[in-house]
Amino acid sequence: MSIRKKVLVVDDEQDVLIYLSTLFEDNGFEAVTASDGIRALQTAKSEIPDLITLDITMPEQSGIKTYQHLKNDDQLRTIPVIIITAVGESIKSVLNEFASFPKPEGFISKPVDQKSLIALAKNLLS
Repeated sequence: MSIRKKVLVVDDEQDVLIYLSTLFEDNGFEAVTASDGIRALQTAKSEIPDLITLDITMPEQSGIKTYQHLKNDDQLRTIPVIIITAVGESIKSVLNEFASFPKPEGFISKPVDQKSLIALAKNLLS
């Protein structure tokens, strides 16, 4: 029996959290969730997921700030991150401004294309 890969789903919208975590679980992953950037960092440290999906626009701490914290943490920096956002392609140019840390391993726009997200996740974890 293979060990299921763990995905941390981070989004401030409860319906999106349920939707994405169910999508991952229906496709053979284990899903854990966080509803903001601060909880995301705490959960990432306690759960050590294999992959993180991260919303950009969140209260408390933005996805960009959360991403910076993840990539600056020795324990978490190697975990692949997929940015999932309604902000669209313009977020790539925002992240390009941050030359001090690596680009996310993937971008998916909302509404999420299920097949694209699962294919990207499987590709990053293979």
